[in-house]
Amino acid sequence: MTGFEFQPSQDFAIAMDERDPLKEFRKKFLFPQTKTGDDCIYLCGHSLGLQPRTAAAYIQQELNDWAKLGVEGHFRAKNPWMPYHRLLAEQTAELVGAKPLEVVVMNSLTVNLHLMMVSFYRPTVQRHKIIVERGAFPSDQYAVKSQIRFHGFDPATSLIELTPLPGESCLRDDEIAALIEHSGEEIALLMLGGVNYATGQAFDMERITLTGHAKGCVVGFDLAHAVGNLRLKLHEWGPDFAVWCSYKYLNGGPGCVAGCFVHERHARAWDLPRFAGWWGHDERSRFEMGPDFQPMSGADGWQLSNPSIASLAVLRASMDIFSEAGMERLRAKSVSLTGYLEFLLKHSASSNFLIVTPPETERRGAQLSLRILQNGRSLCDRLTHQGILGDWREPDLFRVAPVPLYNSYHDVFQFVRRFLSAVDPQIV
Repeated sequence: MTGFEFQPSQDFAIAMDERDPLKEFRKKFLFPQTKTGDDCIYLCGHSLGLQPRTAAAYIQQELNDWAKLGVEGHFRAKNPWMPYHRLLAEQTAELVGAKPLEVVVMNSLTVNLHLMMVSFYRPTVQRHKIIVERGAFPSDQYAVKSQIRFHGFDPATSLIELTPLPGESCLRDDEIAALIEHSGEEIALLMLGGVNYATGQAFDMERITLTGHAKGCVVGFDLAHAVGNLRLKLHEWGPDFAVWCSYKYLNGGPGCVAGCFVHERHARAWDLPRFAGWWGHDERSRFEMGPDFQPMSGADGWQLSNPSIASLAVLRASMDIFSEAGMERLRAKSVSLTGYLEFLLKHSASSNFLIVTPPETERRGAQLSLRILQNGRSLCDRLTHQGILGDWREPDLFRVAPVPLYNSYHDVFQFVRRFLSAVDPQIV
């Protein structure tokens, strides 16, 4: 999908879609409909992914087994429920660049974040600070601050927020590294997003991990906006842990069960404190109902309770599609599709909005965040009524994401035409 120059015509968008090797995957998803029965232009997969067409059948299989087998479905269902989460282990590991031992699908993102901090945030008087990016997703901020207070420290002195330089919207990699180098002996945990939810900036997770570990810091990532979006190599990069949700780019549905990565070097770290639950107990003796917790090795040992099978079933429907498409091909299309969106927006020469997401492909995923200089919320609402679905974030950001699994070049072309007509009518 590279080796050519973008063109601003509709014919170019149609031609690009015709040559797209992933074009058939669009048919695997259900699109919201306009009042006239057409597919919406859906550029909101960074907030909630579309429903796979096969999701209903995957859920129905489990409902049928529940109806026919009752409790015996745990062992006799077509896909037995007791080990059901393991059906996702290989696919999840491949998706995030990990070993199956290192990943588990469980809980929700913030629950997993708290569980990881119980084990990996071990503050001392000398080393108690946590680094986050300024403007991190609020739930991360709440969780981190509450953990600091739980340990008897004050966020005012124990929380370091990475802040862009004056007049800039995104962080510089060198500035992140410099802060870690300067304050590393005081830092207990680096807890950054893989992709910032507001600006769409992708962080250099490999460099952050190496720099943090060199100063003795624990390193964790929130991959909510990175998983299914970027090519990840978690085992190779070596962070201590990572967490993510599954309802954005992974299309698992609202509130879908989340994911967690714990690096292999911690697989048998039995001395790490952890909050325990029976689903993390060694499965060979789990049903003996003994009084003492014996954790499973790897990420499985951080499980608390048996997961929702219905939720896992929807996620399986999507992950089967990801496995068929492959992240390498998806990322290649994403780079092209997002580049085309940027090209069309810049071709307009409008002065009524700014692109705040970095222009370098290695510093962003599928999302572009547009700063609307006036009346942005009403503009977003008008587009929504026209069947153009992006996502508004106060005070002035309109976030749009052409998702390579189901968005097309023609989607992007139509969006830009409608967007420019709303934001700067005289140039359309």
